[in-house]
Amino acid sequence: MLRRVTKNYRFISYDISCYYSYRYYHNPSTSSKQRFNDHDVEYDFRSDTVTTPTQQIFEAMVKASKGDDVYGEDKSTNDLESYVAKLTGHEAALFTLSGTMANQVALLSHFSYPPYSIICDHRSHSYANEAGGISFHSRASVTPLIPINKMHITLSEIQSSIIPDTNIHYAPTRVITLENTLRGLIFPIKELYKISEFARNRGLKIHLDGARLWNASAETGIEMKQYGKLFDSMNLCFSKGLGAPIGSIIVGNMEFIKRARHLRKLFGGGWRQSGLLAAAAKFALETNYPNRLKETHILARELAFGLSKLGIRIVNPVHTNMVFIDTSGTKIGSTDALAEKLRENGIKIVGNASTLTRLVVHYQIEKKAVERFINVVSEIC
Repeated sequence: MLRRVTKNYRFISYDISCYYSYRYYHNPSTSSKQRFNDHDVEYDFRSDTVTTPTQQIFEAMVKASKGDDVYGEDKSTNDLESYVAKLTGHEAALFTLSGTMANQVALLSHFSYPPYSIICDHRSHSYANEAGGISFHSRASVTPLIPINKMHITLSEIQSSIIPDTNIHYAPTRVITLENTLRGLIFPIKELYKISEFARNRGLKIHLDGARLWNASAETGIEMKQYGKLFDSMNLCFSKGLGAPIGSIIVGNMEFIKRARHLRKLFGGGWRQSGLLAAAAKFALETNYPNRLKETHILARELAFGLSKLGIRIVNPVHTNMVFIDTSGTKIGSTDALAEKLRENGIKIVGNASTLTRLVVHYQIEKKAVERFINVVSEIC
């Protein structure tokens, strides 16, 4: 059941965004499946994955090396892996096809033999949105935590959920996996320090799904190295906020990456001429982090402010580039209806039968798109 709240609250319960996530991933509406004749990316608020490669990215790809990465002979791929490893303060890195592959390979790389279990936030992508990959690939039990503060899990919640290896009836905790950002929210660095120290004192491995860690770093000014030293492994995505056409990367120590490379092959993820995509990823990283990402956060807050003035509820604080909205209490009705009205005006969002949805600002969206969005909504509120 969704929690009832009064109109006096600026932000409503995070339970609602959990409900939204289920609807978004498990029951997409007709509107979310609409085919558009043109990909007008600067008016596409569905995700930051919809960005299209620029001419400069194509030029970087043309100049890339053409070696075989399975043999370790592609210079562009090796350069990317070395660059990101150094950026995050880790010994080595591994370029992968996707964030899902990166998460699942990284988690499996931390295990030796079952039984074992993982602790994570119940909303985390690796648990909720990767087709049951943890149980399928790692054969691990999962202890999903629902944070009391509705924002992020805490050390005390983790401590009370640890499964020790003293009882043969249970699968002991071996890995803690966190996500930053999660639903656009930044995980407080002080809490990360506490969790990291606890994990290492207990001999537990700690992994970060940092698909959008670039956004957290850009917004807070915290260097990637500062985040990197808190985790045994991290997954970082190039094809979300950074705008590369494809790819994620795993960072860790040499021995860990050696095992991850072996498992990537098992997953069917061995690259051949991967340099073209590695060059695109490196160009996107160097071009869009951190300044272009910070600009998307500013636009997201402008969008949230404009919509809130029209009576739309903003579900969560807007830390980075995501705006979760609730249209109940307005004339709009469902977000399906909102999506249809916006579509008629050249704007794309994910709609569904509920009043809840997510809006995402990416670096190819400009201020004029936000203004048009608000103007269209003002006509129906």
